[in-house]
Amino acid sequence: MMGRLAKIGVWFQEDSAMKRWQVGQNVFERYLEEILAHAGIPFELLGNWEALEAYAPDVLLVAHSDEHDRTLAKLRGFVEQGGTLISYAGLNRLAGSLGCKESAWREAVYADIPDTGTSADGIRLRALGAKPWQPIDSKESEPKHQSRGLLHKEHKDGEEAGPAYIEFAIGSGRLIRWNVNIPETVVMLQQGSTPVTSDGLPAPDGTGNLDEGILKADDRCELDWVLDRCATETGAAYYGVPYADLWREVLLAQLIREAAALGFPAAILDYWPEGIRQVAMISHDSDLNIDESAMITMDVLKEFGVKSTWCMIEPGYSKEVYDRIHAEGHELAFHFNALEKEKGVWSAEEFERQLAFIRSSTQAPVVSNKNHYTRYEGWGDLYRWCEAGGIESDQTRGPSKKGNIGFPFGTCHPYYPVAWADERNRMYNVLEIGFLTQDLDHATLADHSVIHPFLEQVSRVRGVAHFLFHQVHILQQPKVREALRQVINEAQKREFRFWTGEQITRWEQSRREARMRVDAEGNLSLESLPPGAVIRVSLLESGSAGGAGVERRFGYDFRLHTVQGSLHAETQS
Repeated sequence: MMGRLAKIGVWFQEDSAMKRWQVGQNVFERYLEEILAHAGIPFELLGNWEALEAYAPDVLLVAHSDEHDRTLAKLRGFVEQGGTLISYAGLNRLAGSLGCKESAWREAVYADIPDTGTSADGIRLRALGAKPWQPIDSKESEPKHQSRGLLHKEHKDGEEAGPAYIEFAIGSGRLIRWNVNIPETVVMLQQGSTPVTSDGLPAPDGTGNLDEGILKADDRCELDWVLDRCATETGAAYYGVPYADLWREVLLAQLIREAAALGFPAAILDYWPEGIRQVAMISHDSDLNIDESAMITMDVLKEFGVKSTWCMIEPGYSKEVYDRIHAEGHELAFHFNALEKEKGVWSAEEFERQLAFIRSSTQAPVVSNKNHYTRYEGWGDLYRWCEAGGIESDQTRGPSKKGNIGFPFGTCHPYYPVAWADERNRMYNVLEIGFLTQDLDHATLADHSVIHPFLEQVSRVRGVAHFLFHQVHILQQPKVREALRQVINEAQKREFRFWTGEQITRWEQSRREARMRVDAEGNLSLESLPPGAVIRVSLLESGSAGGAGVERRFGYDFRLHTVQGSLHAETQS
């Protein structure tokens, strides 16, 4: 029996957002919906007062709101009546009435956030700006407030920019106002703060020549070459912190904590099916298309029983190779070539032409893509082409250089990217599965010393450890071949499950197609959950229970409920 669960609402006023879209402004706060959807937390999207009053959420997250007097009064009334409201750097016209003054910091900040109970504890999280509220001299008439955490300007030990967030006691409820726009931060870390129109800044130590005149995904990496990189014992430099994933965890942990403070557990649909804690993935790019390289790659994979994703570039392999790839259960995918020096063209027509050729030559449906050399331009062109061509997942967002491997986009989780303002910041129907590094122990690339820290970080956030190995380097460089063996061996020892890109995509699609809803009475209804899905329900007294069926997630203990078969229109109370 699950009992009464927390009712979570997301406040998004589309008419107000429309005014921003019409003048070309992004509303990346909309990404809050994707953060909750990927986490598997049921929520109600609310955009008018009738819906808000009818559902009466326990916790209301503000994605986007106008700041008219009537709106602010209504939201404050929700809090006064006992609700918990959380805003992410918004509701700025409330600052004065809450005893604060607003400021803005447009450069990077590092957030010191206390006691989240997540993997973020002890790590100062990078954000790409802040809108701090600073408490001013208090008066008896002002609500009680508490400042939490600290923001540092530009550097992890930089000048203080204000608290990370402030909690206000108003009436019988609470208002929590973050000085960092967490949804927008996650978007900009994962996709960049602007479209790709020029080269990125090169690494000062010479390990990342992003300024080589080729537009690519990592030209909009928003991390700092000095502040955000680590080094292994051999001196291999890498981005070591999945900042976007940790920001997600901070947001989710607070949501669960606030629901518990009101006396209600939260339900989540776990990232992975029963028995899987995290996933590993191997992909290959068929550059040069040497049949012998394909055969030796399959020989290595067969040693470990691993299936991988083969991104094919024109003209591709022989029929004999394709027959073996099919027979051994690997995924055949697309490797779009828009590299000018190889006569590639960045256009929808060329994408469509190359994709048709690969589907015809491989006799495979082809549902995944990775761009050659991580070529990338603009913001959403690639994802629109993928949607039009039936490509359901992409792997382009990864490092192109020796010195920016690891987590240059702050994430190792599969996610649906968000469009620009001209498409009303919709979610593209293309699952992004970025990679960590390519061709370890290649003569000019990073060595295998990064394997352990990469697997450790991915395991901490339960994401996907995606390693890219080109078949030609597996053939021509024995050290690369041995590094592939080492990656697989180390991942299997840590109980990673190897899936192809298509398997990851199909699972995530099945999670998103499942319908979980907490109704107005707090009852959970479940419909069309995939077999093996795991529902977790938080325990209100975290740390008080243990043993079988209880695991810790987002700083709380959760009781496990496993779906043995597909659920259709079933309600659990």
